[in-house]
Amino acid sequence: MLTIENISFGYAVADDLLSDISFTVDKGDVVCLLGPNGAGKTSLLRCMLGISKVRSGMIKVQGRSIKEISAKEMARAMAYVPQATATVFPHSVMDMVVMGRTPHIGIMAAPSEQDLAIAAEALVELGIPHLADSLFSQISGGERQLTLIARALVQQADLLIMDEPTASLDYGNQVRILKVIDRLASQGYSIIMTSHFPNHAFLLCNKVLIMKNGKITAVGRPEDVVTDERLSDLYATTVKVVEIDAGDSKLMKICVPLMA
Repeated sequence: MLTIENISFGYAVADDLLSDISFTVDKGDVVCLLGPNGAGKTSLLRCMLGISKVRSGMIKVQGRSIKEISAKEMARAMAYVPQATATVFPHSVMDMVVMGRTPHIGIMAAPSEQDLAIAAEALVELGIPHLADSLFSQISGGERQLTLIARALVQQADLLIMDEPTASLDYGNQVRILKVIDRLASQGYSIIMTSHFPNHAFLLCNKVLIMKNGKITAVGRPEDVVTDERLSDLYATTVKVVEIDAGDSKLMKICVPLMA
């Protein structure tokens, strides 16, 4: 679905912000990108989306270099879910979701009945059809995040890129969003998500990328990559990975920062 080959990125004549980064995302992968503030996660997402141009290396989507793909084709191949934010414009939830159909609508054309039906189906998929006429600026943070995911789904892209999808959400809404991501993965979507919560890797990801100082320092399964030593080094504080009883004789790993 996505191949990153030895990319480097930086602004003007400044030093590289990203250096020699390589990894792949296969169909159905849920990839968690972990790293502290300033590690380069946002810069990497911008490169993957084609917003920022790499200095060297190659980014391929479904086997094609993004340099050879038009903006409309890119939008049909991958969809971006930003962190939920409010808007000053009086858009309804349905309006926000229909915007995701832009890659499928001709220039100066209005959304068709089919476009509106696809948007309505996405609202049902995310469990928020009752919010269709609500103002996006007046719903809760969790509801805004679900709306943005719905907007991404109507692009009908196979690859979803999510920037901290549970940022600023309470535990209940975090779990709600994570369950949606897990369900989308089971439907065949490939997903890349950044997170400041290493526990997310254990909850729903099959691949983890550890990023520090603009480089990928580890790639692999959560159980292999997310360790005490690596997390403690990554966040410059003591972190322990422990197993807890999740019920029904099932054990699960969680990450616990220590005030040591």
